[in-house]
Amino acid sequence: MPQHPLPEVPAVRLVLASASPARLTTLQAAGVRPAVVVSTVDEDLALAEATERYGRLVAADVALLLARAKAEDVASTNDLDAVVLGCDSVLELDGEVHGKPADPDEARRRWRRMRGRTGVLHTGHWLVDDRDEDGGATLGATASTTVHFARLTDEEIDDYVATGEPLLVAGAFTIDGLGGAFVTAIEGDHHNVVGLSLPLLRELLADAGIGWFDVVGGAAGDDQG
Repeated sequence: MPQHPLPEVPAVRLVLASASPARLTTLQAAGVRPAVVVSTVDEDLALAEATERYGRLVAADVALLLARAKAEDVASTNDLDAVVLGCDSVLELDGEVHGKPADPDEARRRWRRMRGRTGVLHTGHWLVDDRDEDGGATLGATASTTVHFARLTDEEIDDYVATGEPLLVAGAFTIDGLGGAFVTAIEGDHHNVVGLSLPLLRELLADAGIGWFDVVGGAAGDDQG
């Protein structure tokens, strides 16, 4: 069968409003070459204001709220002529919401609770179509994946935290890095655990009238901050 190369320039430019290397790598592996423009959202402030207005938010809503804040911040403060994607991930354990640990002690405490147990990783996705000056589609959804954690020893926890990796990611673990050895099973989209659900992104693009292959192709975008 003849092969058709991907277009050099995608029909629709995608901007990733996230500094996450894992999200960028996930998109690139799927043939999407987004530009990266990191938002300046104060996540703690945004969450505090939302909690004051709406009351306590469940974990999935926290992820979606912050994803929307990031996408709207980048779309409103830059002239991009693109579709902006914001993402945010949190881990739900015992009904509590966990983002990145504040320090190694918190990461160790977190892992001592997580080991041998099950949590749910929620990733909010929000799209803002910034191609039309009159405003295009703005929509989002949250993907949730159940994660089963191995029974780590105290020594393994100490060694893992010492690598610094748990301090950089929501939930204090990765599935595509050193932490992959400590995840025994997942239920749901594994891309979502990395930080971006490709199937959900495709569905959101379709809802906005954009085909998946409209955003595929092109050279890697420049990091703009």
